[in-house]
Amino acid sequence: MKRPLAEPNVTEQGPRRQIIFLVLPDVQLLDLAGPIQVFDTAARLFRAPYTLRFCAASAEVRSAQQLYLARLEPLPEIDRKNIVFVPGTGTSPAQSRGLLAEPTKRWLQESYQAGTQIASICSGTAVLGAAGLLDRRRCTTHWEFVAELQSCYPMARVLDDVLYVQDQGIITSAGVTSGIDMALWLLEQDSGARMTAEVARQLLVYLRRNGLERQVSVYLEYRAHMNPCIHKVQDWLVEHVGEPTSLAELASVGQTSERSLARAFKAATGITPYRYHQLLRLEVAAQLVYASTLPFETIAMKSGFSDARQFRRAWRERFGVSPTLSRQRGNDTRLYKD
Repeated sequence: MKRPLAEPNVTEQGPRRQIIFLVLPDVQLLDLAGPIQVFDTAARLFRAPYTLRFCAASAEVRSAQQLYLARLEPLPEIDRKNIVFVPGTGTSPAQSRGLLAEPTKRWLQESYQAGTQIASICSGTAVLGAAGLLDRRRCTTHWEFVAELQSCYPMARVLDDVLYVQDQGIITSAGVTSGIDMALWLLEQDSGARMTAEVARQLLVYLRRNGLERQVSVYLEYRAHMNPCIHKVQDWLVEHVGEPTSLAELASVGQTSERSLARAFKAATGITPYRYHQLLRLEVAAQLVYASTLPFETIAMKSGFSDARQFRRAWRERFGVSPTLSRQRGNDTRLYKD
């Protein structure tokens, strides 16, 4: 199916965006609750512009754990600014074909055609297959269902070694806790890295990124410590990632001495402040490498490198290949060496 380009990402100052959860019969509670918690935390604690809605073909649904969910809304009007989540169910991919009433199937298809992002968790991927949304597309599901999903939908390219993957506006995840990882990734694309880091810290989880190897966002990878001074310095570096800085300036931010900061930062994170700043710059550069066609000279400037040569050298050291080859391969082959 062809679709229009998606709307620009909303920001904290932008219009409210609806996060719609399609609650199917026999829904798995963790598949449903994990992404809900991510976006609810962003909305409640950090005033992110999200409204959560819980929709189904009927007002009451029984979960796979025998808990009844009631007062569910009917399917809403289609809006390309929405994000639709399809949590997994306690059924196999073959059985999932019977879960979609025809109106729900059409609603999913028309939502996608309108430009709505659609994300599935675990066996929810099979629901998207039943709606015809997996053809010629990379996708994933829980390892237990990979072979069956591929058999049911032979035109899909089912990956068995990723936590989640995005392809042409369809985002699918391996399920269970990876639904949280996927929701955090979507939040980062929509509302930025700083908010995502704060939400993840509230939930006590790490952000995982899609790829042929398990990937961890640098915004969260070095946050598993309780030192408020180092968190403050890290926050400042995130906000000033493209600017030159010095250890003296960072010590001033942390209200400590240069020597104490260097020692405490290494103890808390395992790396130096300089290395952390460089990894942040590479993360910004990676977003531009994969999501734009900007020349590498421009990417180097926007991400804070002195020139394209320094950027290319740092990129090869981090990812093992050149930025040119990385862009050609696409973001499914990002390799994090650290």
